[in-house]
Order: sequence, then C-alpha cells, then structure tokens
Amino acid sequence: MSIASVNPATGEVLKKFDELPDAQVEEKIARAEATFRKYRTTPFAERARMLRRAAEIIEQKKEEYGRIMTLEMGKTYKSAVAEAAKCASACLYYAEHGEKILADEVIETGAKKSFVRYLPIGPILAVMPWNFPFWQVVRFAAPALAAGNVGLLKHASNVPQCALAIEDLFREAGFPEGCFQTLLVGVKKVDDILNDPRVVAATLTGSENAGIQVGISAAKRIKKVVLELGGSDPFVVMPSADLDAAVKTAVEARCINNGQSCIAAKRFIVADSIFDEFTKRFVEGMKSLQVGDPFDEKTAVGPLANPPALESLHADVQKTVQMGARVLAGGHPIEGKGCFYAPTVLTDIPKDSPAYKEEFFGPVASLFRVKDLDEAIHIANDSRFGLGASAWTNDDKERERFINELEAGMVFINKMVASDPRIPFGGVKASGIGRELSALGIREFMNAKTVWVQS
Repeated sequence: MSIASVNPATGEVLKKFDELPDAQVEEKIARAEATFRKYRTTPFAERARMLRRAAEIIEQKKEEYGRIMTLEMGKTYKSAVAEAAKCASACLYYAEHGEKILADEVIETGAKKSFVRYLPIGPILAVMPWNFPFWQVVRFAAPALAAGNVGLLKHASNVPQCALAIEDLFREAGFPEGCFQTLLVGVKKVDDILNDPRVVAATLTGSENAGIQVGISAAKRIKKVVLELGGSDPFVVMPSADLDAAVKTAVEARCINNGQSCIAAKRFIVADSIFDEFTKRFVEGMKSLQVGDPFDEKTAVGPLANPPALESLHADVQKTVQMGARVLAGGHPIEGKGCFYAPTVLTDIPKDSPAYKEEFFGPVASLFRVKDLDEAIHIANDSRFGLGASAWTNDDKERERFINELEAGMVFINKMVASDPRIPFGGVKASGIGRELSALGIREFMNAKTVWVQS
C-alpha cells in the first residue's frame, strides 16, 4: 500500500511512501523492546537533558516543521509554527517537573516504610491523528520518554512527512534509536501490533470508531489504553457575560485549525435575552474570516484535510438544512482547487439532525437559543460526547453550576478550551478514557507499584 502526502490546498501529491513490510515492523518492535530494557534505567537527569535538547531543536526548526504541517494537512502556516513552539513547551515541562511528579509517594501506614513507586512499563503504541500532527504526538512522547517508556508511532496516513520528522527530532536530540520509532503502516496493522506481547499499551487520539476498535484490540490482550476521541463542545453564553469577549472568542474557538479540532467549540448555546445580538455579531465575525492559501498571513481558515472530509461535512450540513435548520452564513464548499469550506452558521437545529448529535469537523457552527440556565445545561449535556466545555458568565452561582453540572472532562470559564502541559487533558462519555498531560498524563503509563517494608 502506498502512503501519500497530498497538499489539501491544491490537490498536489507531494510524496509517496511504501508501507513497511511485516519484517521491518518486527525489527522495530524488537528494537523498541531491547532499547526499553536499557533506557528504563537511564537517570532522570539524562532523560531531561535529551528532552531539553529536543525543545532546542524544535525552536530552531519550528518554521521548517510548520511548513511540513501546512503542506500535508492545510493548517495555516502561522498556526503550524505556533504548534511546533508548543511542542517545545511540553518537552521543557516534563524535563523540569517529571522527576518530582514521579518521586516516591510516601504513605503513612505504621510500617517502617510504605510508598508508591512509579516505574515505566515498556513500548507503547501511539495511534495519532492528522489535525495536530506534531502536538498530538509530542504530548504523548514527552511524558512517555521522561518516564522511561519508549514509543512506536502509527501516525495518520496523510501526514507521513510529519511522522518521519518527529522520529528524526528525537534521534537528533540524543535519544537511543529505539526510544521513538515511526511505523509507516495502515490501520489494518494496528491490531497485529497490539497483539505483540512486547507492546504493552496503546494511546489513541482520533474518531469514536477508531477508539472503539483500538479499545477492543487492547481489551482482548488486557492492555492499558488512553483514548482521546471526538467532541461536540458546547460554548454557553449567559446574560452577565462580557459579550464582546464572548463573540470574539466564539469565532476563534469554532474556526481554530480550520475548524478541525476535537476541542473546537461547536454548539453555541446562548441565553434568549442576548441571543439576537450575539448572533448578529457572531455571523458578522464568521463572514469576515479570510479563507484561502494557508501560507498567506491574512488567511484565517485554510482547507479541510482531504476531499472525503469536505464531502462528509457538506453532506451533514445539507441533511441538517433539509431537516429544517436555517443557514445564516456559508453552508457550501468554495469553488476551485483545494478542500475549502465557507465558514458556516446554522440555527433552528432539529434534534435528530447531524448538527445536533454529530461532531462537525470543519468551520460550521450550530446556534441554540435557550430560555434560562437549566435549559442551557440540558442542551450542553444532551450529547454522547463530553470532552471540553466553555461557559461565559460573571455570575458566581452560574459559574459553580457550570463547573459541577457540565458533563465534560474540562470546563473553561470565560475562556476557550485549550490544552496545556500543566493541566490534565481528556474527556468523559464517548469522548474517551484516561488523561494526557500534567501529572495525571505521565502516570497513565506507569506501574504504580505499592511497596511495604515492615522492618
């Protein structure tokens, strides 16, 4: 099978790669297992030194890495460079804080000594998506390598150059060759890789269906998984909110990464008394966004990742409209080369329509009018997803209710949902299991070993 890198802005085939044969996959798994046996004993100071070096390389090459990301999946160049810089911050965070996070946790029991020791578990398979082709990988790799584990990357098949560049990055930073390896294979090989006893766990960021398949594969072998799946994140605006800030952030939160982000706000739930004014400003903001060449500094929205993504998004928009929704802006692909879709706003969303129940992966916003706080929370939670939620209010009682009652792994008040190495990232319900980043993230793939010394 050929793995191709295709520019979604032009349709140009940039480069093709052959899928790794089974013998080479076996070699890489064997190398990972052998490397782990030695690397797990590497002093943390040495791991931290290599992570700092990785951060330095990323800073030096962020424009180069940004260009690869933009060419392969279409994100704007300025956001791609920013993504690379964010990867450097994750490497530095775990270099600086990893040793303290993984220190023995003393427990008072009356024994001479009792504590929990966090120890690495082995080679971990990372199945990663195309939408943040560097950040998604590094936010797994940095804590995994800091902990003494090693990684095998099965990246999305449309970003092979990103996958190989990340492998080169960690090798250049001084990590032993088997610490982080890219496997250029198709999705059909994932089950075989997880069947290998030397691969001890898996992490996946991707669609709900992909997570189900990897979860089943891991469960059959009793292997740990962390799954970060889809999101249909609510963005709730109450009358006490700073409307100017809410509208400005709403436009950004819906169209970040060309609208292709699990934590992009997708359902905008607005109180009745401010709905008309919010809608007017929000529609104006969406219409003002420049769509086009992702290398143009003025471009706010680049192409979707590939033709199937464009076709699927438009089909869901059309179906939603056919079921009774109104289009306030956009609602159509942009003619010409590339996979461009006009920033779109829908309202009067029917309950059984795709815009109500599915994750729209593109610059399409769904607007909901609600009469009060209770209805706002009900609509926000009326989804099988539960990744992030953003709530806008300056009322302390409303704030507490949002924090306690929104069914999401992350709740941001008066701010758009974002990932940060310092805080846990992950969801509930169909949005996944487990957490990435922070202390929780690095401990996901550790053996929390109980130690009791009686005398």
